[in-house]
Amino acid sequence: MGSTHPMKPIRLRYTYDLLNAYKAFENKNSKLLAGRRATDKEILSHHSKEYFRGVQALGRGEDSVDPASFNFDYGDNPFYEGVDDAALLSTGATMAAVDILLSGKATSAFNISGGLHHAMPNHAFGFCVFNDPVIAINAFLERDLRVAYVDIDCHHGDGVQLAYFGTDRVLTISMHESGSYLFPGTGFTSETGTGVGKGYSINIPLYPYTTDEDYLWAFKETVPHIVNRFKPDVLVTQLGIDSHFLDPITHLALTVQGHAAIVEELKKIRPELWLALGGGGYDIQSVARAWTLDYGIISGQKFEDEIPEPYSSQHQMSTLRDQNRQDIPAHIKLEARKYAELSVMEIQKLVLNTD
Repeated sequence: MGSTHPMKPIRLRYTYDLLNAYKAFENKNSKLLAGRRATDKEILSHHSKEYFRGVQALGRGEDSVDPASFNFDYGDNPFYEGVDDAALLSTGATMAAVDILLSGKATSAFNISGGLHHAMPNHAFGFCVFNDPVIAINAFLERDLRVAYVDIDCHHGDGVQLAYFGTDRVLTISMHESGSYLFPGTGFTSETGTGVGKGYSINIPLYPYTTDEDYLWAFKETVPHIVNRFKPDVLVTQLGIDSHFLDPITHLALTVQGHAAIVEELKKIRPELWLALGGGGYDIQSVARAWTLDYGIISGQKFEDEIPEPYSSQHQMSTLRDQNRQDIPAHIKLEARKYAELSVMEIQKLVLNTD
């Protein structure tokens, strides 16, 4: 996507290498699957035929398509030779995870290249070309399964919310830095759905520099109650780690172990099937460490804090968990706590009907 673009695909390789260093794929509860390309039918379950053909044309270097008509540019959403193939592979990996869940051969699966939650039906948005969470959810809906989608990326899961804003078949919950301070500028508590979908879109916006403690508190006060009341057959989670305090383009202040604590909570509320997806994350080593911890939680493995060789020497990383955290002034911490309390209170009144 270019040397100056914050989205670095190498983060996926580093996550895989770190998991390999921990011998994570040798565990009896773990199986490493080959990915595949998404099919035309899968892509067209959400995206328009015009957009799909446009992405293919751009990927083949054809000049018959105006990139701007599909929101491709030289900034957030660059187009390049093979952009269609890359997007089909990341989406197809999510669908390979869906395949094994629906086959009954696994009850949980994690695609770290997925979670591209901003892509819209007719255009690219926020680094995302195809919206694999929506495409996966649509496959579950075809089996008449109820789906709860929980998004803990630092950015609002706007594309997924839009897809199901008017239905009660999918519960969407997004916990993110407030749109008042961060792209895409949406995801406020008042966005609760429309028509029969009223009350099935939940947003928990947070103040910049929210820490592990306040994030976890706000999560526990809302998400488990809402998901349990919905009684889903499938839990789909977007586990973006751009909420990390070292992330260069966001402002939350989580540690990798704080992020993992949320994944632990998600595991407690999961129904029979759990599809976990990646998402944002632009400090590369924080991504690798966080998703390694997450994979351990999902697959029932506990990884020692000392990072094994050769990964440790190759990347000058000694510990899996953060040993330090961001130093945040007391008055900012207070503002963050008040903001979290206000969001929780509004959700409880709007959705949980509690005082």
